[in-house]
Order: sequence, then structure tokens, then C-alpha cells
Amino acid sequence: MTTTLTEQQLAFTFADGVEASQYDDWAFYRNQFNAVCGGTKAIDFLCLDGDQLWLIEVKDYRRHRRTKLVDLGDEVAAKVRDTLAGLVAAGCNANQAEEQRMARQAVGRSRLRVVLHLEQPRNPSRLFPRAVDPDDVLLKLKQRLKAVDAHPRVVDQFTLGAEMPWAVTGVAG
Repeated sequence: MTTTLTEQQLAFTFADGVEASQYDDWAFYRNQFNAVCGGTKAIDFLCLDGDQLWLIEVKDYRRHRRTKLVDLGDEVAAKVRDTLAGLVAAGCNANQAEEQRMARQAVGRSRLRVVLHLEQPRNPSRLFPRAVDPDDVLLKLKQRLKAVDAHPRVVDQFTLGAEMPWAVTGVAG
């Protein structure tokens, strides 16, 4: 059975046999872990695929420009760090059995993969320029996340890798 999760104006459809969840909506993250150490960040989606844990962050700048001052690579790296810490804590302390089970399974995977799903205008203009350079973000992610995933990916709905067990489509909004 496939799972479809929506983030911003994008629908992510995960393949059969893959378990996916919207981590930043977990009760454990929202009600227990978010306030740890003065506040934490969260990756959008977790995807359990065989021996891999995919951490997927979604950014869609097709309609709205990026307004945050923090570097996008640094932002994603912090979300990855905080999410991994949150998964360890959820495996022990989550109040919902399903979240605790999934956290334990996620932490038990033998390979971590990080993906920034970055949508930008297909034809940049003065009104809708590219918010960020994907190559610059990828370089920053490689530097920041080397110990987690030496080969992070920056993709959009048209450049998903064959190894990624999901598809992405736009949704009306």
C-alpha cells in the first residue's frame, strides 16, 4: 500500500513496502521534544526503506522567495541533527506506541540518507528569481553532514534519483 504525504504544494507518494511519516507532525516532537534545549528543528519526512533511513526536507520557492537569513545548508543540517536526536528520544519516551515503534526502527537502520527537495521557478525571472543555488547548498550539506551522509542530495520533482522510493507531484493550492 502506498503512502502519500503533502508538504506545501507538493504530494510525495511513497512506494509499496516503504514506511513514511511526517516527523514534524509527530505528537512527540510537537508536545515533548520541540522545547528541548530552548527549541529544536525537524525534518519534514522520514522514510524507512530496507536498511535505509531517508531524512527529507522540503522547500518550495516557486511562489514565495526565501526570507530567512540563515543559510539554507546550515538550516537543513540543524534539522537533521535535531531530528536524529529526537528519534533517539522518541524511541525511549514517545507516548504514542506507533511513534515509538517507528523511531526505534529508524534508529536501527544501517544507512542514513539526507535529501533536500528544493523546488524553484523553472524559468527564473526578476519577479521570481532562483532563491538559492542548488550546487552551493549541496556543497554546504556535504561539509556539514559528512558524518551522517557523505552523499546528500538536492533534488526537485524532475530530478529525483532512481534509488529514491517516492514520486513527487504538484497539488492545486
